[in-house]
Amino acid sequence: MTVKLFEPIASSRPSQSLFPLRDNEPDYALLKDPQSAERNRYGNPIALIDLVDEASSLNINGVSEKGFNPNRNKQHAFHFTADNCIGCHACESACSEKNDLPPHLSFRSVGYVEGGTYPNFVRMNISMACNHCDDPVCLKGCPTRAYTKHPEYGAVIQDPDICFGCGYCTWVCPYNAPQLDPVAGQVEKCNMCVDRLEVGLKPACVSACLGNALNFGVVENTPERREQIDTRIPGFPDPEITKPNIRFQQTRNMPRELTRTDSAPIKYRRDDAAGHYRPAVDKKSGSARFWNLPRLSSRENPLVLFTLAAQAAIGLFAMLFIGSMTGNDVVSSIGVSVVYPAAVALCLGLVAFGLFMSTVHLGKPIRFYRGFNNLRHSPVAREGAGVAGFMAFAGLHMVAVLGQQAWLQDYLPALAQFNGSLAAAAAASGVLAIASSAIGLYYMYRCYRIKARPFWDNRQTAFSFVGCSLYLGGLALAAVGSVALLLEGASIAPLLSLCGVLMGTGLALEGLGLYLHARDMDAANNEGTVSHYVQCTTFGKTYLLRNALLVLCAAGLLLAPLYVAATAGVAFWLVLALAAVVVAVIGRALFYVLVVPTTMPGAFFWKNKGFEQHARDIGLAAMPQVGVVPDLH
Repeated sequence: MTVKLFEPIASSRPSQSLFPLRDNEPDYALLKDPQSAERNRYGNPIALIDLVDEASSLNINGVSEKGFNPNRNKQHAFHFTADNCIGCHACESACSEKNDLPPHLSFRSVGYVEGGTYPNFVRMNISMACNHCDDPVCLKGCPTRAYTKHPEYGAVIQDPDICFGCGYCTWVCPYNAPQLDPVAGQVEKCNMCVDRLEVGLKPACVSACLGNALNFGVVENTPERREQIDTRIPGFPDPEITKPNIRFQQTRNMPRELTRTDSAPIKYRRDDAAGHYRPAVDKKSGSARFWNLPRLSSRENPLVLFTLAAQAAIGLFAMLFIGSMTGNDVVSSIGVSVVYPAAVALCLGLVAFGLFMSTVHLGKPIRFYRGFNNLRHSPVAREGAGVAGFMAFAGLHMVAVLGQQAWLQDYLPALAQFNGSLAAAAAASGVLAIASSAIGLYYMYRCYRIKARPFWDNRQTAFSFVGCSLYLGGLALAAVGSVALLLEGASIAPLLSLCGVLMGTGLALEGLGLYLHARDMDAANNEGTVSHYVQCTTFGKTYLLRNALLVLCAAGLLLAPLYVAATAGVAFWLVLALAAVVVAVIGRALFYVLVVPTTMPGAFFWKNKGFEQHARDIGLAAMPQVGVVPDLH
């Protein structure tokens, strides 16, 4: 039996690819932009057709057909009138319905800021989605090239089928627009409803807005019955980060200080000189210090292990190779021993473990190979290429060194005739491994210079990463070097002295970075200052413990040449070395859990980290309709 599907609006559908139009489409749902300016306020052209050879299809529903919107090749933008928003969340609902989103995702969300005292109490709602920026940092950051900035409407569209779920775009976006779905293992976000735009309709969220707070059209055009097209509003991050395509109107007088209704310890204070609001610390949690050790564990635990393991491997190889090349007596003795290939193998093992943990962190681990797709822009792709290059060249170096080992040449005498070539190959591959490791470490640092995360966007990140390479690499060198020296019957005191100085230098370097970082964050008046407040209160005792151990270890290890000749001195050295590992783990865990991004204010429940944690603690998160999923990446 044949079943005929009944679609009431099939006759109104221009084609199978375009959005269906109704005969009685309301006027407020239609785009109306008879004219537009030539350039936006960032100095960029509004007409984007000049950026491409010719107009092309957006391939909606897989059909190569162009829409009939006359302004399809001009940059479009949302307009939000804060005075009109009543916080009904109709825009959220319309967006979720159109995109068939699960309860735990929302491409558009409504948050609040409030201030004043009764009876002059004021609340301002903020509806925010993707702003389809002129300089989309999500596109530049994504290692898989899942993002495209289209000349059609200037829409920044993300392809979840290309995405492998690293979540880096969610880090770099200041507006929390890309949504990482831990269930599907991929990122999705607002696509500007380009299917509706193609037929002259505004996005679904705009059409659904009850208070006429949302509007949409060619950027820099002032909507009907509006007088402002500002780029800032209280709680909105610095537009210079991405040059977003959203404009605001907010004419009501607002208090000098506005607070958030979510659990984030942030408030916004008006800066009269700058003419806009700036973030500041809202001391919701008081000033008491706590341990909160269980909260050091986060969804970024694999990255804690990846960065520490990779930095230890880079430090160990650099010390082994450079020490041997420069003729250091202690390291050179290791370089000619049977342990040297095993030491290089340890470097490879640490990197392999780190890369495995990094892959585990992905939403779709089997698609890890896509991480090299965006070497042109993405620091994540360049970091991966550098670390992979280090692993490859270090592997070649290990093979070349292994071929020169006497015990292997006794078993394979033919290898002896290639000693010259093997030595040259070992030197060349070692130099290339050092160069690759430097590239990997540099871009590992660049990955965290994110303007949307001021706590990370500081030189301290470089101090920490280089310092960890020194003291974790020094510890690994002490471990493998002690085996080599003990096999030869030599004293390990000179090795422990050298490694102690190297480790102490690394710890001192990290300590200097932490001091400068704390000073910078105290004076910053941004989300980094908020992170430092959380560091000194929520994790205050843990923070003090890390700092005390760091100072003790740095001082004790720098003085290692004075005491390692004695057996008790060696034991003391080992205690300090283990304490240094504790410093590294606590410090790196704090690095990830403390960061407060420049996200928009959340609501009482939705996108409120305090509520999400409470829901998990009491079991409410087990109900799918609550919209809180397990704390997984």
